[in-house]
Amino acid sequence: MIIKAKHNFIVYPFFKWYAQFIIKRHFAFVKIIGELPPITKPVLVISNHVSWWDGFWVMYVNLKMLRLKFHFMMLEEQLRKYWLFKYAGAFSVNKNSKSLVETLNYTSELLNDNRNMVLIFPQGKITSMHQQTIEFEKGLERILKNKENAIQIIFLANMVDYFSHRKPSAFLYIQSNPGNAVDLKTIQDKYNLFYAQSLLKQNDFNSL
Repeated sequence: MIIKAKHNFIVYPFFKWYAQFIIKRHFAFVKIIGELPPITKPVLVISNHVSWWDGFWVMYVNLKMLRLKFHFMMLEEQLRKYWLFKYAGAFSVNKNSKSLVETLNYTSELLNDNRNMVLIFPQGKITSMHQQTIEFEKGLERILKNKENAIQIIFLANMVDYFSHRKPSAFLYIQSNPGNAVDLKTIQDKYNLFYAQSLLKQNDFNSL
């Protein structure tokens, strides 16, 4: 049985505050690059997974641009260890268990509500931010094909540079997914095109 998100009226507001506090403390600045159309549907955020910071960065984007109820998929073993996160929107996934189907169905249920956003890392593990392409696992396709209602897919690419600062700076590239494709290869190709374009933009920064 999966661990479901259970937003707590104390923990969840604290997590939103803490995400902004810890980012401000440890980064020179955070820059969100890109624009989104009006948010009128449930949102699925597809992001690269490059560090421990990723969830906090996506919460930052949610607070600044989306303003939806935050949910994120987390490895079951990690969520059992850091159980408090379930009260901030985390729910479990175990790729080696029969509960995987339950997790994917639960994700689809969350995306029935216009007030919700769900964050997933489709590559399923932390990888180097220097990778040129992202390989998606198959779970994403099942989530998309289970949907009867329309959802808004948002691409996010997280990158870090220091330039002349002592602290790093986070660059969060964002784009709404064009089209309504639900097959894995099409979504993966579109994301990787967005990711490649984001890398080119990042290379244009010399110093800030």
